[in-house]
Amino acid sequence: MEPYRIKVVEPIPVTTRQQREAALKRVNYNLFDLRAEEVTIDLLTDSGTGALSAAQLAAGMAGDESYSGSRSFYRFHETVTELTGYAHILPAHQGRAAERVLFTTLLERGDLVLSNTHFDTTRANVELNQAEARDLPCPEAKNLDSADPFKGNIDLDALARTLSGPDGSRVAVVVMTITNNGGGGQPVSMENLKRTAALCRQHGVPLFLDAARFAENAWLVTRHEQAYRDRTPRQVAEEAFRLADGCMMSAKKDGIVHIGGFIGTNDPELAQKCELLLIATEGFATYGGLAGRDLDMMAQGLTEVTEPSYLAERAEIASHLAHRVRAAGVDIVEPPGMHALYLNAGRLLPHIPPHHYPGHALACQLYLEGGIRSAELGSLYLGEEDEHGNPVKSAPYELVRLALPRRVYTRSHYDHVGETLAKIAKNADQAYGFRITDQSPILRHFRATLEPVPVRR
Repeated sequence: MEPYRIKVVEPIPVTTRQQREAALKRVNYNLFDLRAEEVTIDLLTDSGTGALSAAQLAAGMAGDESYSGSRSFYRFHETVTELTGYAHILPAHQGRAAERVLFTTLLERGDLVLSNTHFDTTRANVELNQAEARDLPCPEAKNLDSADPFKGNIDLDALARTLSGPDGSRVAVVVMTITNNGGGGQPVSMENLKRTAALCRQHGVPLFLDAARFAENAWLVTRHEQAYRDRTPRQVAEEAFRLADGCMMSAKKDGIVHIGGFIGTNDPELAQKCELLLIATEGFATYGGLAGRDLDMMAQGLTEVTEPSYLAERAEIASHLAHRVRAAGVDIVEPPGMHALYLNAGRLLPHIPPHHYPGHALACQLYLEGGIRSAELGSLYLGEEDEHGNPVKSAPYELVRLALPRRVYTRSHYDHVGETLAKIAKNADQAYGFRITDQSPILRHFRATLEPVPVRR
């Protein structure tokens, strides 16, 4: 059962099929542009969408809104320092702000950033600094159906070859994303992280964690890595942070807050440069664009998130949804993670080619059929086409992510998701694809406009 009871509730919008059809057409088939009141179950993201605890709200009431040196900052600083062990902590208003400050400081034109998988904003912030983001997922990640527990690992052989090869001098930083959001929400083993850290030290390259879901990664390590079965999630997390040279974090995930993040590093020179940029663009170094109450709620959330009872229930709710999705006849990226399930849209809708975006087609069907909002992670997100709409590059997999907000939905809500998918799967051949009518040069999936492509018979 859930290790909490519900103290405040919010009505859920319930719309008709006709209303949803009109809404989808109005926003040019981009689910990001739907109004919240048009969505019944919102699984677009787990970022900043969690429910605050009573203790977090109480901590927020004690927030000190001093511009400089607030009590809230020092409470936050103490909590993060104890967790991570880093000598320098800089608050930021969210993860992508931390990425921007860190990469703008760290990267130069032509640099190379290696990762198990960059997520969308991470890749964008690397490329905005005219550097190259290169993914090195482990070979096991290619088999979406395998139950290998650590498919989020980096490919150690590829990492070693790159660091010692002709591109080695270009590598400015290695980023390990825990859990691997762009790789199906799969965790990274501590053994893989240790060996990555050793390679980085050998070649004099800093290792940074993208630690947005560090607690969930730690929980899965305690479940599946033999050497850590007697450790607590907090102990695993502390060790993971100390293996790296620093981190960037969106606390909107495993900080369980609506806004917030931070940069942590042991490098005093890098910290000083980041601080100067932070002050110029985000806010003074002791608030980083956040209110004092946000810093206090973040500190409390970072304490609550490693509680075993909380993490056990989070894993169980993901497992429950995975069971319902499989029963509906829809394949997922196995094994199910904790922050999201990834639907194999390419397998469900084989009649829709990649350049007509089967993942986006499934996401639209989920909304039309059940008022469920989700996110495509396929060729709309990663693909490229020429000016005539012909495919130049397609994604390796056509996926739809069902992100699970923390402490928000109950099992009956996720039962509705399973029932909706079952209806879609029964008439999967009726789903239609899309073409892009307008797009931005980067992060196109956020702002693209689309139109349906009729199914050819």
